[in-house]
Amino acid sequence: MLTREENDLLTRVGPGTPMGDLLRRYWQPVCVAGELTADHPVKRVQVLGEELVAFRDSTGRYGLLGEHCSHRGTSLYYGFLEDGGLRCPYHGWLYDASGRCIEQPFEPAQSMMKHTIRHPAYPVETLGGLLFAYMGPPETKPLLPRWDVLVWEDGQRTIRLQETLECNWLQAQENSADVTHTYFLHAHTLKLRGLKGGDYFYRPFEQYGFQPFEFGLIKTWRYAADGRLSAEVGGGNPLIFPNILRQQSGAWHNMHWRVPIDDTRTNIIVVNFRRNVDGHREEQPEFPPVEFTPETLPNGEYAMDSFFGQDKMAWETQGRIVDRSAEHIGASDHGIALVRRMLLEQIKVVQQGGDPMGTIRDPERNRIVELPGWFVMDSQDILEGRSATGRELVSSDGVFDDRYVAYDVPVGAARVPRAGS
Repeated sequence: MLTREENDLLTRVGPGTPMGDLLRRYWQPVCVAGELTADHPVKRVQVLGEELVAFRDSTGRYGLLGEHCSHRGTSLYYGFLEDGGLRCPYHGWLYDASGRCIEQPFEPAQSMMKHTIRHPAYPVETLGGLLFAYMGPPETKPLLPRWDVLVWEDGQRTIRLQETLECNWLQAQENSADVTHTYFLHAHTLKLRGLKGGDYFYRPFEQYGFQPFEFGLIKTWRYAADGRLSAEVGGGNPLIFPNILRQQSGAWHNMHWRVPIDDTRTNIIVVNFRRNVDGHREEQPEFPPVEFTPETLPNGEYAMDSFFGQDKMAWETQGRIVDRSAEHIGASDHGIALVRRMLLEQIKVVQQGGDPMGTIRDPERNRIVELPGWFVMDSQDILEGRSATGRELVSSDGVFDDRYVAYDVPVGAARVPRAGS
């Protein structure tokens, strides 16, 4: 349980807020790069409570500026793209991608005003088909992490956009540390509807655990070996700090970014990568295919026949911002408590002038940042961490240590007694 003050600290993301300052110390995806086309080279985006415009000029260079002109606040979205920048449609002030005002047509030639103005502007880079922005202090800008799913070339990459999540970003991110919800929210819901897709998670649930690691938190789970599926009876996957989920299902790998639009709305962007069998390089398009599937029905109810729709229901029906001072959390919420504690700790790190966890500054370390997308936990050795496919991503050696905490599930609705017990 958090106090109301702590809850505000973790959920408010606007400029100058402690959580907003922390999230701004990481590169955030602001849009799909392919959305900026020759016909529509400018796009409105709202990130961390700021109204911005992303653009791509005729040479293919990208920029990200505050939407409202520093002169009198008119939207630059309706402006003119020229000279690598945007000209305001109202009085013609021209801004370059760094936020410099390089022309004020109706001001005296000797005026120094344009030299003193710094319009809001943020550095951007493209990777894996997404446009990323760094919105923190320029002097603390880290490298844009070259996460594996963004840079692998031995397969095919797609991007999935979800409906705007009408609640605070933390409700989605905390869910990633919630191991046990998969049994009822996903598997049981699909089973009662006579649908397939949840069998793996509909097994007797015996144990769950948590382990902090370099980039965040790993959650693990263990099922009873019942002979219905494979001999693999559990697994684990990481949360990447502060707002990413990393998953794997066979050859499919993905990362989910939960990017706050503001305090009560969130964009979820998913990059999927399907690795081929023999590891051969495949030609990668500049703009990967983009998919979109609604999670709500025409009548406004949630599509409870998919994991995405089920999650959206669970997160949004908690309210726009959960009142965490009224919760009753238990041992099964240990991962959620860890995430909150880590966030509070990293807010203090930033406030004290340090780099938050997972910051990458070494170019050699950043050549490709491979992550443990999936740990298979068999009944013999939970520390073994073998890959769910024949291709090992990264060894689990050194990942699990004395910080690993595991809890047994009591016999009940999600765990049936073993035969003879």
